[in-house]
Amino acid sequence: MATYERLPESGIRVIVVGSGFAGLTAAIECHRKGHSVLLLDSFPELKILGDIISFAPNSGRIFQRWPGVDDKLDPIIHKSDGLTMKTWKGDTLFKQEWKHEEGSYGKAYNGHRGEIHEIVYQHALDIGVDIRLSHKVEDYFETETEAGVIANGERFVGDVVLAADGVRSKGRTIVLGYEDKPKSSGYAIYRTWFDSAKIAEDPEISWMVTNGDKHCAWLGPDIHFIAASVKNGKDFSWVCTHKDEADVKESWQAHAPLADARKVLAGWDPMVQKILDATPDPLIDWKLVYREPLPTWISPKKRIALIGDAAHPFLPTSIQGASQAMEDGATLGVCLSRCGKANIKEGIAAFEALRYERVRAAQKTGETTRDTWHKADWDEVKKNPDSMKLKREEWLLNFDAEDYAEKNYAATVALLNDTGAGREFNVPKMTVIAASA
Repeated sequence: MATYERLPESGIRVIVVGSGFAGLTAAIECHRKGHSVLLLDSFPELKILGDIISFAPNSGRIFQRWPGVDDKLDPIIHKSDGLTMKTWKGDTLFKQEWKHEEGSYGKAYNGHRGEIHEIVYQHALDIGVDIRLSHKVEDYFETETEAGVIANGERFVGDVVLAADGVRSKGRTIVLGYEDKPKSSGYAIYRTWFDSAKIAEDPEISWMVTNGDKHCAWLGPDIHFIAASVKNGKDFSWVCTHKDEADVKESWQAHAPLADARKVLAGWDPMVQKILDATPDPLIDWKLVYREPLPTWISPKKRIALIGDAAHPFLPTSIQGASQAMEDGATLGVCLSRCGKANIKEGIAAFEALRYERVRAAQKTGETTRDTWHKADWDEVKKNPDSMKLKREEWLLNFDAEDYAEKNYAATVALLNDTGAGREFNVPKMTVIAASA
């Protein structure tokens, strides 16, 4: 599957803003399709930041198309055979197996955000993507015939701009016509990643880091705590989602003392307490933002498109934010190839039409899972523990964004041209039903 044959030069100039997974995927996929790509990012250098991140099979097949990337990712990703689910008191509800999912849908990639990012970033450089760091984008602009950005006082012009610079993207302002500020979702996450040596020393929790990777979740009233070992038990990571009404500051740099998590998890399973005992101070304190779904991801002149978190931030309980960001990039590569340089607006409109309703349905899964876990009737859960299982549905996971765009591009454009229809026509009814079930 991993063969790299770049298509002939298309003449399309693509500017990508932001080198997260949305931006890197868009850059790599556009380069694959023969487009000229310039990627700008404000960071002065690549840093290994963050902790656990999950890429489901629907994005795993994108990694597998990039020669050598799977070989580099495989040794650093989580490889347990399932998720053990417990109550906050420590009672085991069930173990949800992953074997069927991988066999049916494909390979997932769960590991350290920074380590995975470094591999993808290097792949982009290796194939020839022009990446320029220390370029802070101050503004976006577009005309009927071109689009661009101003970064470090310099004007960069292309045929299309893809804004992949996160939830605070200045591209959102040109798309919406006003600045929209993020709101608190009412939840935040304590996160951490550390060497598992201390976990291994405690006989009551050492099972989580011996004999392969392990994955375990504890659920309680309006809180959930998920722990996992990675790299055959060498590294350990946990996240704790909890109520939090604090002011929103979207940053990986915010920290909180371990004592704050101890307060939130007071009275929980002794195993959770032992995990906290082995955890170094401080924690990452990540406030979950809420944004109303945007009415559109594309600018008035259809030369600028928002992608990834800039267009559609996800709750972590969806386990789809990074995957959908990658699907955006794969779809754009196809759409720009199919439209050609003379019809960029058509390609950008088709991108939104192909993606919008699928993304909204995927976003709903995060809300559904969070509410299922956080607002459970525990008497009912005891009667039906399977009600707490993660929904792993075919419409979401067994999906190839590149193939879907290739097969549906022409019909999408025809319908948009004939009827002015929006995005809804192109989504199977099963998508919306599955997401709202």
